Amino acid sequence: MFHCLRLPPLLSGVLFGLLAGTAHAAASPAPDALQPLLATINERLSFADQVALTKWDSGKPIQDTAREAQVIANARKQAAQQKLDPEQAADLIAAQIEANKLVQYGLLAIWQAAHKAPDVPRPDLNQIRPKLDALQARLLQQYADFTPYRVDPECPNWLAEQRASLIKDALHGQALIRATGELCVTDQ
Repeated sequence: MFHCLRLPPLLSGVLFGLLAGTAHAAASPAPDALQPLLATINERLSFADQVALTKWDSGKPIQDTAREAQVIANARKQAAQQKLDPEQAADLIAAQIEANKLVQYGLLAIWQAAHKAPDVPRPDLNQIRPKLDALQARLLQQYADFTPYRVDPECPNWLAEQRASLIKDALHGQALIRATGELCVTDQ
């Protein structure tokens, strides 16, 4: 017959405290490279609202396969300059594009339900694209700086903690989660 070992409450508390303290002590702080990377990802994501407005006004579809392919191809070319694997760079940028489209689809659905978009100044898509292209170079450099930390077991915790402070609403929060979903490499 199996008997469960019972420890006195004081000893149980001490053991629990030691184990909890060890786990807490083992947790390392987020690397300095994470915050700038998240800030740039969030900055890139903020352009989704402006792009959505241009798509609303023009009636053009959100999906722009040719432009997406061009942006991803540029990321592959820029990867060598940052000593990044071209496919990892392409995957990162593809995630940014998907996150931006998530916001655009969400905003268009909200505006369609309301039968109007916000009454704010409308940017020209041709003015937005060079800004996104410029952000890409910075994003890839920051990703290269963060790459050594992607495999750290604490990476998901760092990411969740620092990402939470950037979320402004549910739609943009989901998009930010999508944009950063593969920053950490974990053995699930």
